[in-house]
Amino acid sequence: MTFLNKQPGPHDQAEQWGVLLVNLGTPDAPNRRALKRYLKPFLSDPRVVEPTLPRWLWWLILNGVILNVRPGRSAHAYQQVWDHYGAGTGSPLMHISKLQLKGVQSALGAGFHCQLAMTYGGPSIEGALKKLHEKNISRLVVLPLYPQYSATTTAAVFDQVSRALQRWRLVPEWRMVHHYHDRAAYIQALAESVKTHWQSHGQADQLIMSFHGIPLRYLKSGDPYFCHCHKTGRLLAEALGLADHQWQVTFQSIFGREPWLQPYTNETLKGLGQAGVKSVQVMCPGFSADCLETLEEIALENRDVFLEAGGHQYQYIPALNETRAHVECLTQLIKDQTQGWQVTTPNTAAFEKQKKALIEG
Repeated sequence: MTFLNKQPGPHDQAEQWGVLLVNLGTPDAPNRRALKRYLKPFLSDPRVVEPTLPRWLWWLILNGVILNVRPGRSAHAYQQVWDHYGAGTGSPLMHISKLQLKGVQSALGAGFHCQLAMTYGGPSIEGALKKLHEKNISRLVVLPLYPQYSATTTAAVFDQVSRALQRWRLVPEWRMVHHYHDRAAYIQALAESVKTHWQSHGQADQLIMSFHGIPLRYLKSGDPYFCHCHKTGRLLAEALGLADHQWQVTFQSIFGREPWLQPYTNETLKGLGQAGVKSVQVMCPGFSADCLETLEEIALENRDVFLEAGGHQYQYIPALNETRAHVECLTQLIKDQTQGWQVTTPNTAAFEKQKKALIEG
């Protein structure tokens, strides 16, 4: 194995700390080829898909069927939201993530070097870490942008970071944010977002908090994601002063035939429309940035589901994105991880004396 060696530098140089912000990923373009390139490593990761079938059989199904069908469908969906924030902005997730990175870097200031990475696609975790290595960082904070922990997301980040660091000769002291689903600043940011929406659009009959789903068997195997989602929902409802009948937690983005976490978002919205509920507002607290699953699936697809079932008014409340409260929350999460880290300044004079003695024999 070839190791990444520490770059030589002045021994009185101030310590450099690295920050890695990580989200799931996005294709490079809204076309079939780019989607296939993006989906293959994503659906090949055993953290994401834990097949009940033998691994070799899943490989055949993935490469022989799924990757020949799903990329075309996904490409069509991505085309509905590409350049959502203006001509040339491209992927909504990438656009927002870059703004979040800029905000966090500005808030942290000098001494911190921040990089953005995606678990799948680019910029890669390994590539982003290499850039931090070039800055001679001695300490590293990894922030997966997933408020609720799941092995399918947060643990997948841990896997890739730890694999990449195996190639470093001098491994930095590093810490990773495990979750922040119940952090006061996060709940406050969500509540502020909802209240701001209410000020402009009024309050609907129901507030739906839709989270990305995972297979039910993952919960049964010990994944805490379901519990984290419900705690976020409860804390947010309390912050907003909502009664039990005014809100509920649901799960979206179902894939495959096995049972996933329920209730499903689309079925819930259909049922509400049929039951005579006139207006709903839907938000996605588990998504740190708007993306395909929020802008296309929730804002467009599920709107049609509710209205066609008899509902009258449907609104999507955007993700926290690069809002001030969200950037402040992310920044505080990073700062909290640095507690106990003392800045050390080498005794340059003593070092030079020892070096001279060593050279002169």
